[in-house]
Amino acid sequence: MLIPARMSEAEEQRWVTVMLDKLAAQESRGVLGDRELTERALRLSEQYYGGRARPDSVRWVTNQNTRWGSCTPSEGSIRLSHRLQGMPEYVVDYVLLHELAHLLVPGHGPRFWRLLDAYPRTERARGYLEGVVAAARLPHLPGAREE
Repeated sequence: MLIPARMSEAEEQRWVTVMLDKLAAQESRGVLGDRELTERALRLSEQYYGGRARPDSVRWVTNQNTRWGSCTPSEGSIRLSHRLQGMPEYVVDYVLLHELAHLLVPGHGPRFWRLLDAYPRTERARGYLEGVVAAARLPHLPGAREE
């Protein structure tokens, strides 16, 4: 955990306690397994695409470090990067919907984006993911120390 060097010991203790509580709460919510992820994708397809996008498999993968998800329409398979685990539900839903849309429309043309327009949190989720990418490029804060 990175903590600014200027924090007093009391502030540091309070901050560490708050962050550990947040982490514990996040872990207690758990991560969806592949079966639950598939069920979620099917519910989203029903809700936003009239059930037309029917993946054969949806699973987490650890080999996607530059993409959030991928889809192979010919196999009906969707893979989500493990980096999405722990992100807000609306972000995971957006990525699922993005990949589900590829089962209906290849590429990223106007028809594809019209499908995603049905999801009211598309722009917010895209902004969140862009922020994650931008934050990863930032240098570490000067004076921060790792605990």
